[in-house]
Amino acid sequence: MFHDFKLIDDRPVAIQVKEYVKRLIIKGALQPGQKLPSTREMSSLLHVSRNTVIAAYEGLEDDGFTYAVRGKGSYVAAMVGHAGSGESTFGTAELWRVDWKAKMNAYAQEAARLDIMKHGIQARKGTISFTSIAPDEQLFDLGNVKRAFMDRMSIEGQVLLNYGYAKGYKPLIDYLLRYMEHKGVDIRGKDMLITNGFTEGFDIVLSALRDPARRGAALCENPTHNTAIKNLKLHGYDITGIPMERDGIHLGQLEQALEAGSFDVAYFVPSYHNPTGIVMSPAKRNAVMKLMMRYQIPVIEDGFNEELRYSGAHVAPLIATAGQSNGVIYLGSFSKVLFPGLRVGWVLGDRELIDSLESIKRARTIHTSTMDQSILYQYLLNGNFDKYLKKARTEYKRKYEWTKACCEAHIPWAQLSGDGGLHLFLTFAEGFNTRELLTACAGQGVIFTPGDMFFTGAGEGGNTMRIGFSRVADDDIERGIRLIGQTAGQLMG
Repeated sequence: MFHDFKLIDDRPVAIQVKEYVKRLIIKGALQPGQKLPSTREMSSLLHVSRNTVIAAYEGLEDDGFTYAVRGKGSYVAAMVGHAGSGESTFGTAELWRVDWKAKMNAYAQEAARLDIMKHGIQARKGTISFTSIAPDEQLFDLGNVKRAFMDRMSIEGQVLLNYGYAKGYKPLIDYLLRYMEHKGVDIRGKDMLITNGFTEGFDIVLSALRDPARRGAALCENPTHNTAIKNLKLHGYDITGIPMERDGIHLGQLEQALEAGSFDVAYFVPSYHNPTGIVMSPAKRNAVMKLMMRYQIPVIEDGFNEELRYSGAHVAPLIATAGQSNGVIYLGSFSKVLFPGLRVGWVLGDRELIDSLESIKRARTIHTSTMDQSILYQYLLNGNFDKYLKKARTEYKRKYEWTKACCEAHIPWAQLSGDGGLHLFLTFAEGFNTRELLTACAGQGVIFTPGDMFFTGAGEGGNTMRIGFSRVADDDIERGIRLIGQTAGQLMG
């Protein structure tokens, strides 16, 4: 015994000794009432200092795993309600086995089926991966993030470490309301809920809107954000996808769908659309909003990548186009621009709606991390965002133009779309299969995202793909796209 103890460099040694002995007790290798080696003997056995063992034994006693007898040493305490060496606490060695997979309900089974992270091709070490559209961590403004953390902790550290409010951290809410106002949004009659990023906000909104007694009906662009498709399906919505044109959703087909059916909600990504990268034109935004108003369809607007504008004038979000109307729910976050590790997003909408969403949020997760919210708030308040955004835009624009040039040079037969953001979308001729292309490329060390997962109908988009370039080095971008082009050429014969 005690021969398998191994030290790890990055943890206090006394804690490692305590946890090692604790594991032996839990596994039953050390029995209740058994005397532990003396501190001097244990230090020799584990090759650590005696003071380290003394501290570890004190910790074990504090945790209730041992007890000390004056003048005799430390002994293993009896553990109440613990099974020990594989035997159940019921006094029998028979194990209680539940078939959890069989107990999963339809929601859990569908979530697993739609989980592309589980079912996608796993990248081997050294693979050039175009699958991510997360920001490049090399650009992260670590110095100012640390400063923001220290500034906020010095002001109200005790408050930040306690429970927060379901609605969100008020200084951040006030800041973001002004931020949205500067985008042209009329915030009169509106309010905001802070969420754990876009996905939680979308999930909460969908759960609040659908009548549980029937299936819902949703409109969206086709293709669209895969996470949105997944959550719409999980919440029981039937999805009608409307094809895209060069300047956004196809108005004629949108109007035909509205005339033909009844819809509970519409979901749109008007700026740097995922996956196509298209920016909906101002004229089309106005036309879409008039249609939504005429047919009284609430709109969920995804502010995805809105800040990554590389050229041209600012285009107002749909919620700004709506003016004082309350029919648009805006979902925002800085995840694709700043730091996705700070899981902070927001829902901006009608005040009465937000009041209800706040209660759902409280019932589910109590509140979004106040620490995360406060760090983001202080970072923004310190004036760092504009400077960081300028640097990020410059770098991502350069990468965008380089990736576009590589695609044009090496995959000339594919149609490109993408006006900015962190990705490009490629469409091959009908009948071409990008899943086959992915399999062939993966074997050569290059992967990308096949486009069919972004389409609302089965069998659609099999000739499309998304290239995410934000986290790929310039040389790898050129090398990877050249290989994709060569392989595609071979598959086309």
